[in-house]
This record gives sequence, structure tokens and C-alpha cells, in this order.
Amino acid sequence: MIAKIGRNNNLFGVLSYNNTKIQQEKGEILLTNKMIETLNGQYSVPQLMKSFEPYLIANQKTEKHTLHISLNPDPGDNVSDQKYKEMAEQYMREMGYGEQPFVVFKHTDIDRSHIHIVSVCVDENGKKISDQFEKMRSMKICRKLEKAFGLQLATEKPSQQNQKIFRAVDYKKGNVKSQISSVTRYLPEYYQFQTLGEYNALLSLYNITTEQIEGELHGKLKRGLLYFPLSDNGKKTGHALKASLFGKTAGLESLQLHFEKCKLSLKNNPAQESLKSLILKTFQSTDNESDFKRQLAQHHIDTIIRRNEKGRIYGVTFIDHHSKTVWNGSRLGKELSANSFNDCWNMIVKPEIKDPGVSSPKLSMSHPAGMTVKNPHHLFEFLTTSKQEDNWVEALEGLLPQLQGEDYEEQSFVNEMMKKRKRQRSQK
Repeated sequence: MIAKIGRNNNLFGVLSYNNTKIQQEKGEILLTNKMIETLNGQYSVPQLMKSFEPYLIANQKTEKHTLHISLNPDPGDNVSDQKYKEMAEQYMREMGYGEQPFVVFKHTDIDRSHIHIVSVCVDENGKKISDQFEKMRSMKICRKLEKAFGLQLATEKPSQQNQKIFRAVDYKKGNVKSQISSVTRYLPEYYQFQTLGEYNALLSLYNITTEQIEGELHGKLKRGLLYFPLSDNGKKTGHALKASLFGKTAGLESLQLHFEKCKLSLKNNPAQESLKSLILKTFQSTDNESDFKRQLAQHHIDTIIRRNEKGRIYGVTFIDHHSKTVWNGSRLGKELSANSFNDCWNMIVKPEIKDPGVSSPKLSMSHPAGMTVKNPHHLFEFLTTSKQEDNWVEALEGLLPQLQGEDYEEQSFVNEMMKKRKRQRSQK
């Protein structure tokens, strides 16, 4: 189970966000603690606010007084409402918030159910409750809750858990905006790519594509991106979604900065030669596209082939999930250009390639927790066997696109509500 702790100064917005889930029939209130009760057990946002008002009035110094916590069990866990209640109470008590007013919301808007806890981090006298070593304490409490309630351990079989979490967009399930947001917020942070084409190759693994658009607004040329979900056969489906819906990291300006940064960092990156050697060896030892892709996939390398209407290959991109890098074939070398693959697979003409002299490549990879593993094949084994459970869980938190998507969705909701209120005030 992973806990995400957030703070801001907009209690009304956070409560409204969770209440919207209830109105959409994708959420419910499971538990209230030290909250003013209502006759019918139903709560509006103003009613919930009344329980927190004395604490906010007493507070004089703490700017980010609102506490918003989500507890996220493994997708394979089947957690009853009663277990969620007990988990929330124990978590808040051991984190030092047991005597605070708080409300527990259950969300069912995505595949895995989870709970959100809303409270304030100032006590009834207006004093801020200590958050010293908060992250470490939270992780230790999560480990206790996993054992106490029979949940899957976050430090157990991490590679399998990773596979469960990362899912391609499924437009048939709806909530496409949230699904795309989960992916677009993750990719630029952990993968290096130098062009929009390489970015699109990476997006295609998640059934997403993006297109650059240009237009004139108030006499100025404007550029931006539109995102589309893809069907299983790679065709665009559904409505186009503006990049601004997914935050700055999904926008053209931010991506262009990312491209430039990656060009510098990849200029003399040892991963390039290692990857090129492996691909050349695989190219020489196979006679068709299917075998070529299959063998590279065994090394955790995805191959994206682009063809025109006549079936001719015009682009090949390689995505190395070890070094977290994306390479157009021609960037690796002319031997791996689109023409080479056309000649080989369509005309059965093997290009002349010098002996690549390949051995199993040992790539390096930087991780969110600040660790570097010489052999990334054994990343998860290293983390779980070197007594670095806390580091692994911290790293995993950064690799949860669905959680990040929720954070952004909440912040986007709050921001939009604040803009709406400003517009209303300006019109008066």
C-alpha cells in the first residue's frame, strides 16, 4: 500500500473535489471523526466545513493548513469498507492526527478502489502538528497496515506490481482524460527522447498519440499539442484533448525544453553504443520483423515500426526500458535506418554490417531514490535484497502514474474552481 500526503491552503476546494466524486456516483463517505453530524447522515461541503472552521480560525501562522491523504492498496487487494475504516483510523492515529476532525472518502473512479482522508494539520489551539520525519513514519505505518490487514506488501514482487500499475489507455472504459494524464505526467520525468517523433513512439505503447497544431490568435502565431487516444489497431479514436488539460509537462514548450536537455545528456551517453551493438547483432541474426522484435523484447527493448499506405517502412524507433532512452534508428546509425529494414525484410537483402562485437550490454540508470544500478536488469532484486525497502517504496511512489494523475486532477479541479470564483467576483 502506498500513502500520498498532500498539503495546501484550500480546504473548500479539496472537500469539493471529493464531493464531486460522490455526485458522480464514483465515491462515498465511509467515516467521519470528530465531525458535526447531520440528521440524515448526508453531508454538503458547507456542512463539512463547519467542523474545521474553529481550527482554521485559531490558526495564525500555518499557510498550508489542509491535509489531503490518499491510501492506495495494491490493485490485487480486495479491501472491504470496514477494513478501509479501520485502516484510516489507525493510520491517522499513528501519524498524530487521531484527535483531529477528519473525513474519509472512498473513490471507485478507477480500476483500484482507494480512500482519501481530508483533515487539517493544526490543532484546536491553532498549533501546527509536527510533520517531522513524516514520510518515513508514513511508510512504516503502511508496512504495519499491510501485515495487519492481509494486504500485499509493497516491497514484495515489485516487478509484478509495476506491470499491474502501468496500463495502456483503454478508451472504452471512459475517463480518458485521467488515463492520458497518468501517462503524460510520467513519461518526460523518467524517459529521455529528443524529438516529437520519438515522444510519439513512446506514447504509442500506451495507446496515445499527439499532434502539433499551429494557429493565429490576436495576431500572434500560437503552437500547441493535441492528444488522442488510440484503438487497439493504432487508429485515433475519441475527441482531441488539449495539452493544457494535462499540465505543463504535456505542453509543447515544456517538451521542447526536454528535447534540448536530452540532446545534451545523450550526446556521449554510453547507452547509445551498447544499445546499437545489441540491435545490430539481433538484426544480423534474424530474417523477419517478428523475430527481430521478439528478440529485442527479451532485452526489454520495444521496436516501433512506421509504414506508409503502401506498406513501406519510413521510420524505426527503439525504446530501451533499461536506460529509459528512446532512439530513432537513423540516430543510432545508418545501418539501422528505415531503408536498411526495408531492404532486409522486403527484398531479403542483408545490409553489410561490421562485426558489432556485442556482449550483453551493461547500462546504467538513475532512479528517483538517487541510486544508480550498474545492471538495470536486477534493479528490483537490488532494492529488495540490499535492505533499502524505504528507498524502494519511495521510488515506487514516483513511478505511480495513476496516483500522479489523481493529484493533478485534484489540483486542476481546485484551480478551475478558484478561477471561476475570481470571474464571478469581477463580474459583480
